[in-house]
Amino acid sequence: MSFTESTKSFFVKCTRVWHSLRKPTKPEYEQVAKVAAIGIAILGLFGFLVSLFMKALF
Repeated sequence: MSFTESTKSFFVKCTRVWHSLRKPTKPEYEQVAKVAAIGIAILGLFGFLVSLFMKALF
């Protein structure tokens, strides 16, 4: 497959995805925000616990 054919194929696929997109509803957006916030909190807590453990060791 040549460069021009692969580029054209890529843009056709991008266009297909773009046309299937829609704006999320408010409940969907809130759910994604909550899940992201919980994930960030868990990672922050994990980092805090690791730092406490490391301080206790050294």
